[in-house]
Amino acid sequence: MSLKHWPQLTALRGFEAAARLGSFHRAAEELHLTQSAISQQIRGLETYLEQPLFFREGRRVTLTDAGADLLVTTQSLLRQLSAGIRRLDQYRKPNQLIVNTTPAFARHWLVPRLGDFRQRQPLADVWLLTSEEVPDMSAQTIDIAVRDDLDAQAGCNHRHLLQDRLSAVCHPHLLALPATGRPTLHGEREMDWSHWRARGGEDVGQHPNGLNFSEPGQLLDAACQGLGLALASELLAAGARATGHLVPVSAQTVDGPRWSWLVHHDSERDPMVAEFCAWLLEALRAMDADQNPSSVLNRDPKVR
Repeated sequence: MSLKHWPQLTALRGFEAAARLGSFHRAAEELHLTQSAISQQIRGLETYLEQPLFFREGRRVTLTDAGADLLVTTQSLLRQLSAGIRRLDQYRKPNQLIVNTTPAFARHWLVPRLGDFRQRQPLADVWLLTSEEVPDMSAQTIDIAVRDDLDAQAGCNHRHLLQDRLSAVCHPHLLALPATGRPTLHGEREMDWSHWRARGGEDVGQHPNGLNFSEPGQLLDAACQGLGLALASELLAAGARATGHLVPVSAQTVDGPRWSWLVHHDSERDPMVAEFCAWLLEALRAMDADQNPSSVLNRDPKVR
């Protein structure tokens, strides 16, 4: 059925009010209409549906079975519409900053550090939008994307930030087990144990079978809980290693993903976006100094 042939929204609102209140008169008062207008809306709706929606009993009305069914659908529709309209308020916030990233980067790196950014910019209204897929910056309302799977996009400043490294890690209590006796954790992304071997990584007791994860953050969580040996991003695992939840089982590392950002050209002049970019580079430089991942490029914090 074409949308243009659907009942009018005003008629559905009138129907919902009358059904909920059990009275055309009270529905008219709530919607600031005349009782005659409500009656006309209901008659038009019944004509369209070719069946009665109410039993008329003097000034009181009760729903037919069809009316009760329609009420459930109508109330659900109106709730969704109301929620959708309320969500639009977020696009009018004066200091809003919309950041897209992967769930793993958000959970294991960005969120633990957002408090520091908020201390510097207490008026910042940060909206963290995570996704497994790379966003289309031309079609979505996003100021900056920070990810390990980005290529250049039209209308955006694309900047390489960091060449990550991968290392074999596990929970400290697994070190008591022989190397071949440790369970192995696997990811479904391209940089799993096959990448480790292809890059010359040594045998650390990894097995072809074990637990498998489609999302890198879940794999890292599992490793922190002692479920097995994992090949982990040094950037994402930095917090867990600092707290002692993960330890390396080998001094060897191999090339990992390349982290970069996309800043939409329309957002580059926004002072809040510039502040976030400068803060992000500073935080990455601090990690570079502590761990020397050796690849924070172009250290000028200005967004160009």
